[in-house]
Amino acid sequence: MNRWKKKHTTSTTPFKRPTLAGDGFRGKIAYFVSRALTNIRQNVFVNVVTIGTIMLALLIVSLFLLVFVNLENAAESWSERVQVTVYFDKELTTPEQSVYRDKIYAVSGTAHVSYVSRTEAMKRFKERLRGQETLLEGVRVEVLPSSLEISLKRSSRETEAVNEYVTKLKRIPGISEIQYGEEWVRRFNAFLNFMRLLGGLLGGFLIIAVVFIVSNTIKLTIYARRDELEVMSLVGATRLFIKVPFLLEGILQGCAGSVLAVALLYGLYEGFLHNAGSFLTFNPASSGLAFLPIEYCAGLLVAGTLLGFIGSLTSLKRYINT
Repeated sequence: MNRWKKKHTTSTTPFKRPTLAGDGFRGKIAYFVSRALTNIRQNVFVNVVTIGTIMLALLIVSLFLLVFVNLENAAESWSERVQVTVYFDKELTTPEQSVYRDKIYAVSGTAHVSYVSRTEAMKRFKERLRGQETLLEGVRVEVLPSSLEISLKRSSRETEAVNEYVTKLKRIPGISEIQYGEEWVRRFNAFLNFMRLLGGLLGGFLIIAVVFIVSNTIKLTIYARRDELEVMSLVGATRLFIKVPFLLEGILQGCAGSVLAVALLYGLYEGFLHNAGSFLTFNPASSGLAFLPIEYCAGLLVAGTLLGFIGSLTSLKRYINT
């Protein structure tokens, strides 16, 4: 009787689940990372294709960014030519120059004011007509007006801002004439707006294309292991437990692809700088052609990582319901 009781008595010791690589959160992280690396080693070809696709997609985006950044830099340099010139009928004395400078600096949007005397204006005129000095015979210095050349701040170089600025200048007494190249300013700002619109459209199209390509490429990885996913689900593994290694794999793929894209872009940039002189009429190194700023490179790395994560996440939905 006692033997029967011992045999059928229920044990009060709770069942202890086996741990992973270690106890707690760290053990799970170690398991997920090792599982992701194992998946990469077991499917080298598919992972190489995925990383290569991400690299090429990000390389296209980075090339566009490189062109766009340099166009923006060029546009910023050109915008410095937006200049307002105030003409006077007489030569200004030093006190008068100070008075007008103070009044012009008081107008919001003023960056720099420089005085051009009649003598300096004649000197510039002769330099522009170098080789045709006979045209200036008989032209006296008194014929030319003196002027104040005004450089504007970046925020005041748009068409509407320039018009508003000139309107404020006209209210200053003693100014006889104002010129600022209205047609040139309008065309320049139209060009800038067109470039920004084109950049936004092309950038949006490239982002959509990259997400589509990466998502469908990563599906190859998930499809190759569909049986494994089904088995893990049948034996009781949670959805998160199944997904995490594949999400980490996508993150690693995206990070590797973005690093390779930035490295390849830099190699192309350096190669272009050193060899462009043989087929271009200008030297790009001396013309100010710059590589992507560090924040853009960091953004590409983050974008590649997110692409890998999003691509894996969307691909997993086909086999694991959220």
